Parts: sequence; structure tokens; C-alpha cells
Amino acid sequence: MKRRSFLSATGALVVSFRWPADAVAQGPLPGSLAKQPLIDGWVRIGTDGRVTVLTGKVELGQGIKTALLQLAAEELVIAPERVSLVTADTERTADEGYTAGSHSMQDSGTAIRHAAAQARTILIGLAATRLALPVAQLSVENGVVRGGGQSVRYEELLTAGQVLHVKAAPQASLRDPARHTVAGKPLPRIDIPAKLSGGAAYVQDIRLDGMVHGRVVRPPSPGASLTQVDAAAVERMPGVLKVVRDGRFLAVIAQREYQAVTAMRALEKAAQWSEQATLEDVEPVYDAVRRSPSQDFVIRNQGRAPAAAAGVGTRGVSATYRRPYMLHGSIGPSCAVAHLVDGKTTVWTHSQGVFPLRKALAEMLGVPEASVHCIHAEGSGCYGHNGADDVAADAALLARAWPGKPVRVQWMREDEHAWEPFGPPMIASARATLDATGGVASWNYEVWSSTHSSRPGGAGDLLAATHLAKPFAPTPPKPLPQPEGGGDRNAVPLYALPQVHVVHHFLPQMPLRVSALRSLGAYLNVFAIESFMDELARAAHIDPVVFRIGHMPDARAQEVMRLAADRFGWARFKRSPMRGRGFAFARYKNLAAYAAIACEVEVRRDSGELRVLRVVAAVDSGEVVNPDGIRNQMEGGIVQSLSWTTLEAVTFDSWRVTSLDWGAYPILRFPQVPEQLDVHIIDRPGQPFLGTGEAAQGPAAAAIANAVADATGVRIRDLPLSRSRLRAAVGP
Repeated sequence: MKRRSFLSATGALVVSFRWPADAVAQGPLPGSLAKQPLIDGWVRIGTDGRVTVLTGKVELGQGIKTALLQLAAEELVIAPERVSLVTADTERTADEGYTAGSHSMQDSGTAIRHAAAQARTILIGLAATRLALPVAQLSVENGVVRGGGQSVRYEELLTAGQVLHVKAAPQASLRDPARHTVAGKPLPRIDIPAKLSGGAAYVQDIRLDGMVHGRVVRPPSPGASLTQVDAAAVERMPGVLKVVRDGRFLAVIAQREYQAVTAMRALEKAAQWSEQATLEDVEPVYDAVRRSPSQDFVIRNQGRAPAAAAGVGTRGVSATYRRPYMLHGSIGPSCAVAHLVDGKTTVWTHSQGVFPLRKALAEMLGVPEASVHCIHAEGSGCYGHNGADDVAADAALLARAWPGKPVRVQWMREDEHAWEPFGPPMIASARATLDATGGVASWNYEVWSSTHSSRPGGAGDLLAATHLAKPFAPTPPKPLPQPEGGGDRNAVPLYALPQVHVVHHFLPQMPLRVSALRSLGAYLNVFAIESFMDELARAAHIDPVVFRIGHMPDARAQEVMRLAADRFGWARFKRSPMRGRGFAFARYKNLAAYAAIACEVEVRRDSGELRVLRVVAAVDSGEVVNPDGIRNQMEGGIVQSLSWTTLEAVTFDSWRVTSLDWGAYPILRFPQVPEQLDVHIIDRPGQPFLGTGEAAQGPAAAAIANAVADATGVRIRDLPLSRSRLRAAVGP
């Protein structure tokens, strides 16, 4: 923005300030400050005393808006209600890439904390000059600097011609955690009231003046080509403005939403397609995974098994674990609004990466990036690469076809279930030996997986762009690098083992489109590793918690495990027929939050019904900003994992995906939620933020599977642990 328009839009004034030259050269900028080094790129103070905080991350329901607001309020020593937050916007915020991998607090939170602290330092320095007092004699309370019987408000210090438009320094004078009044305390989430009351909370709720509605007719199967369409009758339907066709991209624009839905159904009948059975070699799924050509990477090869491992007294154990294709299962189907005016397309989107999306949309539309403006708006149900980017492409194409009016595109349920990028199927194979004392002597682990990220990227990573008459090719898939990884995320055990060999078999091609589903490969890898640790503990006749702690060198991990086991009452648990207990641990990505989960389950032998009765979790996420937010994330992750682990699997035949509704793709219902779910948080003030959003999914799955094995005496290694699978395994 130009300086004059910036001032008129924000009401902010300029603060001229220079850091000492030696301060600027003391090291790298923390968090995402490296991507946007200017303080006013993160924190702005208006002439009314209100503070605007800007972040390139987005709210997905994880409560990040509230936590980031708390950090800024704490460091500026200002009441939280005086702070507002702007999330990812390609013309206003820093480019922080994707909101993914539990990075928001580490990246954006760290940047905002340091920017706010440095803004406070600047303002106190200006106050010292204004009040003719040493900085040491000044204090701040709710944006008012006091000292010597005098006071001055932050906004009064912003004299004409000055803003916080200075480069941040690597270090900041952060407030002592012992003096925190906002950070580290529970604060009601600012995103909840509108959601609870049915207000305008989501992109699905956006209503703009003159807005029209679009619907897209999808091919009946992935390999179908559009041979003919008679659109004349559809164009004469009430409210229909235009039928749009470009290759096999077929859509309708209408004045009202139901008119668009009705016209879409009519257009489906008017379209003729030529289909191919492109999925005929995919069943059974896991045979197809094993047959697929792979690129093999040894991601860990260390140590040698003790000589005794090959001799008398050692025991070998092996097992294979598998997960199917999975959906995101977003409750609200994907939605976007696009508006083309004077050559510029503005898109309101629930994409997790508005800057990469802008690049992909610009390529698809054949325009400069500056001609596309992407603004994040929350979506109803997300986490991972669902249909958000694709529906934004739909809306952008229809806005181009109907310029001057905002075009809202809402996917239908069958669009979401058939065409979103799925979580890929995976296979993990583990082999280990136990020494004479019951310790692990050797560990060999292999995982087969395709890509876990086909996010834009380029235009070819947008569904509609691949259906155009001149289609864009998808970006060739590639493995995500360690230590975070993709299919091999959490494939390296955190336990101390004499010998470890881990191989990632990366599958470049899959018959169905796949991408990021929450926690990526960590869900299957943690499920496999923690199930296998349980199997090893039982083979060694050692309590599973004792076995884990005995192999764990990390003191923080040990503390989390002990806390979960103690609060669950692990040592006092009394078994009864078809009831069992399970335990699992992981540190997400081996570098984020620590989580340990214990649970109690009951299995009905006659029906195979599984009830998770009670779950107790312990988590260490470093410094806690909002304990309620961390608790929300752990609870939500456990419930989501319970749904994945017991119910979810995509189905398809030789032609098409068949799990197009909640009947064919069931998700967890309220009666299946655990009767008791307790989360215990270990706070570590002053320690780095570790990120909690995806810490629970893997341990929850393994804890449930381990509890089922404990209750029934039968180990089930294929997901989901469905009623039919359990009934077949344990029934009479």
C-alpha cells in the first residue's frame, strides 16, 4: 500500500526509532521475523489506542487467534480486549507459507511476541523523553506509561510522521513469565461466540452486495472426459446467468443459491461423458501400495546390535501395520467467494496458505500475482489439504466468466468426498529383537507411503486447472525432508536403542489424488511404533509403561509418561472381561510437543462394538500461552483420532470413489465420544513453544489399539478397528 492510503486505512502514525548497530548484528531474527523483519508488519497501534496484530497464519479451529492476541497483549502490557487480529491476507500480512505442522506458535507466535516486546521498548523510550525521566523509573499499565506522577498513553507518543516502521532486533526484552497476567492464563476463545450463536463465523457465511452463486458439475469419475453438453435448456432456467464450459470444467452461475443447485442437477443430466475404469488395478489397496515403484531412502542407520542379539536368549518379533485412504471429513463442504473488478481478482478462502494459493491462481488465470488478492476466512471444518484451494480455483474461474459481481461457490457433499485430496494409504513393517533382559537389541522399520503434500504449488495442483481444455500438469510429488518429513514423519523412534535402521519407501505415483491430512505420516508411524512397543513389552513380560520409560533417555518424555500413567491410575487398574487398558507416547515430529495417552476400552464380543470409556492425556508443549487452547487441541485430536481409528476408510470401485456421504464414510457421533477425557498440561515458562495441534492423533490411535489387545487378547494391526473387523477377530 502507498504511505498515504496506509495511514488513512489504519489510523496509525509513525514512530522513528533506530536500534544500535551492534544489536542488529547479534544473530538471526526469531520465528517468522526473518520473513517480515519490520515491527509494524506484526504490531500496529492506532490513534484510538487500539492495537492491531497481523499474522500470516490462519485460524483453523485450533484457537490460534486467541493465543497470538494474548502474546501481543502481554508484551505490550495492554488489555486483550483492546487488541484485534488480522490473519493471512496477501496484501496485509507476512507471507508465512502454510498454517501446518503445529508451527503457528513457534513461527508466528515467536515473531509477534518479539515484535510486541520491541514496540513496548520503543514506546517506553519515547515516554522517557516526553516525561524527562529515566526508563528505569517508568512502568506500563494497559497501554499507559507512568512515572514521577506523570503519565502518557501509547497513542499520545505516536507523534506525526512516526510509526513502528523499523527493523526488529534479534533479541527483545521479554517480560518475565513470573509477571505474566495474560499469557499463560485461560482466556475465552475469540472465535467461539459467533460459531456458538450461529453468527457469521465462516467463509460459508460471507454475503456480499450483488453476490451470485456458482456450482460445478464434476466428471462422474476421475478418468471421464466431457464429450457433449446441451446447455441451452439450462440457460433458460429461472435465475440462471451463465453456463461455463472449458474442457471438462463445467459449471453454472445463477442469481440465487438454490437456483444454482437446481441448474447444476439439470446440467449433470445434459452432459455426456466418456469414462474409463482407471482404478481397476487399485484393489486390494495394500497390494497396490506394495506393487507401486518406490524411491527408497534410509533415514536412520545407526549403531550395531550387541553380539548376543544373534545368539541364544534373544527373541525376534515382527509385525505389519496398515492404514487406508482417508478423508478430511470436513463438516462444512468447502466454499470460496471471488470477485473480479478492474482486472483484479479478490478471493475469500479458507486455504491454509493464501500466498501459495495466490501464486497458483495467478498462473491458472494467466495474470500477474499482483492481480490476485487472497484473504483468509475460516472454514467449517479443515485441518490439512482439503477442498479449500480447489474451490477457490472454481470461484476464480467463475468470477472471470462473470466479472463485476462476487461469485460464491459452495461444494456439495459429494464434491468434498469424491474430489478432495485424500490422506494416502500406508504400510509400516517392524522387526526387532529382545535381549535376555527384555531390552530391545535391534530395531528395523520400513514404511511405504506416497506424498503427503500436493498443496499449491502451481496451477496444476488445483483441481479445476487440471480439467481445463488446456490443462495444467500437477507438480511432480516428492518426499518432504527430514527431520519433519511426510510419510516418514515420526518413523524414527525416539527411544534409545542399540541399533536402528529405518527406510522410507516413497511412492511417486498413486491412482487417487492425495495430500496432507492432519499429522501426515505421523498418525500411522506412531500407531505402528507404539503398537509394536506394546507387543515387545508383552513379549518381554514387562509392564508397557515401565518398558517405554526404560528405553527413553529424554527426561521430559519420561515426565509426560509418568504423569499420564499416574493420573489414569495405571498401576491400580482392575481388569474385567472384555475391558482393557492401553498406553502410548510420542513427541510429534520428534521435535514438537510431547504427549502420552492412557485409555480404557470395552469390546462387546457379540457385536464387535468398541467403547472408549476413559482417556487420560498428558502434554508438554513448552511454555503455555492459553491452557484452555492446549486442552482443546488435545481433546479435539483425541476425538478425531478415535474417529479415524475406529471408523474411517475411503471406498471405491474400478471406476470411482463410492464413499460419497456420511453413510458410506461414517465419522464419530456424539454417543461414541469417550465418557471421560482428562488432559493434564506441563507448563514450562520461558521454554520455546513446541506446538500442540497434531500431538495427540498418533498416540491416541496406538493407545486404543493397545487397549483392545489388552481387553480381547487379539492384536489388530489394520486400521480402522471397525465393528466388523473386531467382530470377526473376537466374536464367538
